[in-house]
Amino acid sequence: MAKVNRFSNLSEGAAKSSVKDFARFLEMAIGSVNELETTLIVAKNIQFISDETFKRYENEIIEIRKMITKFIESLKSDI
Repeated sequence: MAKVNRFSNLSEGAAKSSVKDFARFLEMAIGSVNELETTLIVAKNIQFISDETFKRYENEIIEIRKMITKFIESLKSDI
């Protein structure tokens, strides 16, 4: 669900008329990424997924968070 929310936040934000509004929706997308990370941690802790699977997805989450954060920073520098 968080994965869908992340993309929904990005598409909704892209339709906004101001860069400031779009940056706010990108920040919401980071919140969705954080929710996904929490779910992943829980899944690992209850042994629903392996350590290997956890590490693979955790690395992807870290990269996605970095990309969105850099995008927000670039937008805010334009404001």
